[in-house]
Amino acid sequence: MSSTPPLEFTLQRLHELSESLPGQLDSNRLDELNALATWLSEQSMDEPTDVMFICTHNSRRSHMGQIWAQAAAWYFEQNDIRTFSGGTEATAFHPRAVEAMRNLGVRIAVLDSGVNPRYAIQLQDEYPAFEALSQVHTELSNRAIGFAAVMTCDEANGACPIVEGASARFVLPYLDPKVSDGTDVAEETYRTRALEIGAECFFVMKQVAMRRAERG
Repeated sequence: MSSTPPLEFTLQRLHELSESLPGQLDSNRLDELNALATWLSEQSMDEPTDVMFICTHNSRRSHMGQIWAQAAAWYFEQNDIRTFSGGTEATAFHPRAVEAMRNLGVRIAVLDSGVNPRYAIQLQDEYPAFEALSQVHTELSNRAIGFAAVMTCDEANGACPIVEGASARFVLPYLDPKVSDGTDVAEETYRTRALEIGAECFFVMKQVAMRRAERG
C-alpha cells in the first residue's frame, strides 16, 4: 500500500474533482448542491453558520461529510461555517471509514476507545482540532439552532421528515460503503465514497465563497 498522502495534496485533488461535477451530476443533484450553497452563502459571516450531516447510524457517510465540509470551508476561508454530524441512532465512527479518511491524509487520534470511540480530527494546521464520535443528532452537544440539515442517506431522510432546530433541510444521499464490508474491495469502496463526498463538499463551499464575494 502506498504511503499516506499529505492532507494538502488530497484537498487540492478534491478541489480539482469538484470542478468537473457540473458535467457529471444529474440536474436534480446539482440543484440540491446549489441550493445548499445558496443557503449557506446567504447567512451572515458575523456569527457561526452551522451544517449538520445526518445518516442513520452516524458511522460512515455523515462523518465523511462533516470532516470534508469543514476542510472545504476552511480551504475557501469561509471561517464562520461549522460542521457537525449525527444519526437517528448512535453506533460508532466505523473503523473502515476512519481508515479511509486517514489514508487520505486526515489526522485522526483516538481520545477514548471503547464501543463508541471519541476521536480528535486535525485538518489544516492553522485551524484547531475538533472531536468526533457517533451521536444521535438531537444530542445537545451536537446541535445548534438554525442549522442546515444535510441528509446523507435515504433511511435517515425517511425517518426525519422534520429535523428539530434546522432552518433548512437538504437531501444528498450517498451509497453506503458498508455494502463492501467483508469483501476484498472494501478499502477501495470506502476511498471512492470519501472522495465522492469530499468533491461535493468542495463544490458547495467554493460556490459559497464565490457568491459571498460577488455580494460583497
